[in-house]
Amino acid sequence: MSDDRPTRRDLMKPVQLLGMAFGAAAFAGIVTLVSMGFFQQRTSEEAQAAVVLALIIAGVTFITVLVVVALLLLAVDPAQVAKQVDRPVLLPDSDEDDGNDDENPDAAGTGNPKA
Repeated sequence: MSDDRPTRRDLMKPVQLLGMAFGAAAFAGIVTLVSMGFFQQRTSEEAQAAVVLALIIAGVTFITVLVVVALLLLAVDPAQVAKQVDRPVLLPDSDEDDGNDDENPDAAGTGNPKA
């Protein structure tokens, strides 16, 4: 029997998760180097301080992205991924909450009581 529902392991794709975190860390490190003037004429102490700070920021970014994306993936129910949604997501499940009650016209807030 083949079960076409994705498993949690299929959802997480560890290599893609690590790749995305590494990409974000590399971007943060390069932005830090550029903003600190590493590629300009600087003394060796200033260049070393820029590299150290860029590595720290890249490491923090890597760990943060990895943890946040992993926690967000844990919130996804694998059974709900393949389920087709054919209604607006933000509307209530039943039509009873919309205020249009056919039995009692006052429920809609018209202010016309029946005598």
